[in-house]
Amino acid sequence: MRQTMNAGDWARLAGLSGVWGGSFLFFRMLAGELPPLTTVLGRVSIAAVVLFALLRATGTPIAIPRSQGWRLLGMSALNNALPFMLFAWGETRIESGTAAILNAMTPMFAVLVGALVVRSENLTAGRVAGVACGIAGVAVLIGPGALLGQDVLGQAACLTASFSYGCSMHYAKRITGVSPPNMALGQLTASTLLMLPLAVLIDRPWALPAPSLTGWGALLGLAVPCTSLAYLMFFDLLRRVGGTNLSLVTLLVPVSAVALGALVLGEPIGWTAIAGMALIAAGLAAIDGRLLRLVRGAA
Repeated sequence: MRQTMNAGDWARLAGLSGVWGGSFLFFRMLAGELPPLTTVLGRVSIAAVVLFALLRATGTPIAIPRSQGWRLLGMSALNNALPFMLFAWGETRIESGTAAILNAMTPMFAVLVGALVVRSENLTAGRVAGVACGIAGVAVLIGPGALLGQDVLGQAACLTASFSYGCSMHYAKRITGVSPPNMALGQLTASTLLMLPLAVLIDRPWALPAPSLTGWGALLGLAVPCTSLAYLMFFDLLRRVGGTNLSLVTLLVPVSAVALGALVLGEPIGWTAIAGMALIAAGLAAIDGRLLRLVRGAA
C-alpha cells in the first residue's frame, strides 16, 4: 500500500468524486419524498441487487469468507448505515452545500484517527496543513455563509457522519482475503440487513405514499452510480492507496458538484469558486508531498 498516489490513482479519485458529487443533491431531492431510514434502505438494497447482477453478468467470482462476515458488518455500519442515515436526516434540516462542507472534514478525521488511534500512518505537518488548506478551500468554494443560520442538530449529524467515514477508512484494514468487488457487495448486503428492521419498525414503508417520478429517479441515481459503481471504485482505491489518501475524495466532491453545475446547468463559476478550487489543489499537493519534495530538490 502506497503513502503517495500516482497519476492513475488521482484520476480514479477524481472519477469517484464526480460520481459522489450528485449524492448530496439526490439526498436533498428525496428529503420531501421519503423518510431518512427508507431512503437509506432503498439506496443500499437496490445497490446490492444491481451490483450482484453486475458481478454475475461479468463472470466475477462471488466469494466472501465467513470469517470476515462480522468485520464486513462493522464496515457496513461505519461506512454505510450510520453515515447514510445521518446525512439523510441532516439534509432534511440543512442545505446540501453545508452537508458537503461538513463531509469535507472526513480527511481530517482520517488523519487524526490514523495517527493517534490506530497509529498506522504518520501525522506529518504537511499532511495536517494540507487537509486544513483543503477544508478552507471547500468553505470558500461553497461560501462562508453556508454554515451560518442553519440548524445546529443537522450540522452535528453530518459532522458525526464524517467522523464515521474517517474511522471506516482504517477499520477496512481489518478485512482480509476479500477482493474489492466482494468487499463492495458484502458491505452493501450487510447494510441492507442492518437497515431493513429499522425501516420496517420505524418508517413502515408500505404505508408511505409512493415517490414521484423525480423521487424514483433520485433514488435510482443514489443507488446505482453513487453506490453500486462508486463502491467498486472505492474499495479498489482503498487497496491501492490506503484510507487517509482515499478520504481526500471528500475534498474533491464539492469541486465536482460545482463543475457539474457549470457543465450541465450552465451555472457561472465566480472568483470565490476559483479561489476555493485553488486552495483545495494546494491542500491536495501538500498532502501528496511530491510537489514539496520537487521544490526542495530544486532549492
